[in-house]
Amino acid sequence: MVLLLVIIYLAFISLGLPDSLLGSAWPSMYEGLGVSIDSAGIISMIISVGTVISSLLSDRVIRRFGTGIVTFVSVAMTAVALMGFSVSSNFFMLCVCAVPLGLGAGSVDAALNNFVALHYKAKHMSWLHCFWGIGASLGPIVMSFCLVQVQSWNAGYRTISILQFMLVVALLFSLPLWKKVQSPASKNEETEQQVLSIRQLIGLPGAKQVLLTFFCYCGIEHTVGLWGSSYLVTIRGIPAATAASWISLYFIGITFGRFLSGFLAIKLRHKQMVQFGQILIGVGILVLFLPIQGYFVLGGLFLTGLGLAPIYPSLIHGTPINFGSQYSQSMIGLQMACAYVGTTFMPPLFGLLGANISYGLFPVFLGVLLMLMIFMVIQLYKKTSMREGQ
Repeated sequence: MVLLLVIIYLAFISLGLPDSLLGSAWPSMYEGLGVSIDSAGIISMIISVGTVISSLLSDRVIRRFGTGIVTFVSVAMTAVALMGFSVSSNFFMLCVCAVPLGLGAGSVDAALNNFVALHYKAKHMSWLHCFWGIGASLGPIVMSFCLVQVQSWNAGYRTISILQFMLVVALLFSLPLWKKVQSPASKNEETEQQVLSIRQLIGLPGAKQVLLTFFCYCGIEHTVGLWGSSYLVTIRGIPAATAASWISLYFIGITFGRFLSGFLAIKLRHKQMVQFGQILIGVGILVLFLPIQGYFVLGGLFLTGLGLAPIYPSLIHGTPINFGSQYSQSMIGLQMACAYVGTTFMPPLFGLLGANISYGLFPVFLGVLLMLMIFMVIQLYKKTSMREGQ
C-alpha cells in the first residue's frame, strides 16, 4: 500500500498545480486578451461547473471503471487542457480549454478522497491534501518565474502542462497496483457501498450542514486564490509580478498547515481540527483588515491559508464516520459537487463586487463566508454526534 500511497500523493500534486495558476497570472493576462479584470470569474466558473458535473457522476464512473483508471484519465485531461491554455491567444479559447480542465478535476478528487478515507488513517488524508498544496504553491512560483524571465504567461501554463504529462506517465505504470493492493476486506468494503439519490443523501442527518460548510470553505479558498493577487495589486499597490509570487505564500500556508495537521490528527479529533482552523482563518482575515503595507499583508494571507489547511481533509476523512462507510463514496461525490458550487459562484460574485464597488471588500467578503461556515459546522456536529476520539 505504501507505493500506491506515493502515487496518490503525486496525483494530488497534479490537482493542485493548475488550481492557483489563473489567479496568479490573471493580472498579466487580461489586458492582452482584451477583456476586463473581472472576466477571470467566467473562466473560473466554467472550470467549476465541469468539476460539479464530474463530481456528481463520480460514483457511477468509479464503480464502472475503478479508481485507478479514473485517476489516470482525469489527470491526462487536465494535462491536455493546460497545454491548450498555453497556446490560447484569445479569451474564447481559454473558455473552451476550461471545460476539460474542470471535468478532469472532479472525478479524481472524489475518487482519491474516498479511497483514502476508507483505507488510510486521518494523518494520511491531511498529508494527501498537503501534496495538493505543494502543487498549488508551485503553480504561482512557476508562473512568476515565466512572467519575469520569459515575460509570457503562456510559458507558465506550458511548463505546468509538461509536469502534468510526467505525472500521467507515472499513473499509467501504476494501474496494476490499484488491483494488486486490494485485500479481500477492502473489496468487501467497496461492494457494500450503496448508491443513494441526491434527495436521499441530502436527507441524511447533518448532510445539509456539511454541504453548506464545503460551499463556504471553497468559497473562501478559491476567492483568495483567484483574487488575492488582484487585491494586492489594486488595493495594496504591489506590482503584478511581485503579487503573483506573494500569493504563493497563501498556498504555502495551506501546504505547511496540512503537513502539521497530519501529526495533529494523531491526537486531535476531526471536530477540534476544524474549529482550530476556523480560528486561524478569522485571525488572518483580521490582519487583512488592518491598514498595513508591505510584508505585513503576507501574514494575513499566510494565516488564512494555515487556517484552511485542516478543515477540508478533516471533514472528508470524517465522512464515513458521520454518514456511514456504505454511503461514503456517494456522499463525498456530493460534498465535492457542493464545494465546487462554492468555487463556481463565490469568486465570480466577488469579482462583480470588486469591479462595481471596490476590491477593498476582499476581507469583508471572506469574513461573511467564515461566519456562515462556523455556524454550519456547529450544527453539523450537533446533528451527527461524532464518536468520541474521532
